[in-house]
Amino acid sequence: MTTVLSPAPVQPPRPPRSRTKLGDRLLLGYTWAVIVWLCLPIGVMILFGFNDVQGRYNNRWHGFTLEWYAHVFDLSGLTNALKASVIIAVVSTLIATALGTLLGVALGRYRFRGAGTSNLVQFAAISTPEIVMGMSLVTFFVQLDIPLGYLTIIIAHVMFSLSFVAVTVRSRVLTLDRSVEEAAKDLGASAAGTFWLVTLPMILPGVTAGALLAFAISIDDFVVTNFTAGNVETFPLWIWSAQRNGLPPQVNVMGTIIFAAGVLLALGNAMAARRRPA
Repeated sequence: MTTVLSPAPVQPPRPPRSRTKLGDRLLLGYTWAVIVWLCLPIGVMILFGFNDVQGRYNNRWHGFTLEWYAHVFDLSGLTNALKASVIIAVVSTLIATALGTLLGVALGRYRFRGAGTSNLVQFAAISTPEIVMGMSLVTFFVQLDIPLGYLTIIIAHVMFSLSFVAVTVRSRVLTLDRSVEEAAKDLGASAAGTFWLVTLPMILPGVTAGALLAFAISIDDFVVTNFTAGNVETFPLWIWSAQRNGLPPQVNVMGTIIFAAGVLLALGNAMAARRRPA
């Protein structure tokens, strides 16, 4: 007599424990609390850009007005400081992005003598306190008899933003499929052609992210710029010198415009990265 064994009944999946659900909710609530806390100063800045100021100090709410948006460029000193910051940020970002991209590709692609030292110097530049970097750079410029001004500020900004671009690009290079580049070379593409037509489009999201990071770091830098500026006055330096006598509401308006522009650039980069083929 043959005994037929029936299959064991399939056990339904156990529902998640309530403790896990509670932990997820607490983690989600904590995350949103941190985000709100970090965005709170930005919200205050945006709000007081609409404040109907009655005196020199813009620290109490007096009423809603759009007047300061219509007169945002009335203060010539503030406007010139913003122009200086934008020019310095654009030039230093272009230089840092070009050099940082090449450095990131080299560190992510090749193994060579001194690569470990290069990584160490790169992360040391990121972790070094700004006051140490500012003092070192101004000493370097003074020893070489280089007058402080636009040139020294741009060099300083390239120095500390270069590593951010290189780290971002390097992380992108490490995930690339080498077979695509090898296929391009097999089809007759030169090394330069392979880089411009194949490698660069694949690492472009990392390059763009590094450039945006370098621009954001440059335009709001105060400590290093204060050491290397000379007679040049940037947006952060103007705010520092003017805050003793009360900041005009145009500062809040310009800060809001800079913040909005940064958010739009970040959103545009994210949308472009989604549409780009992987």
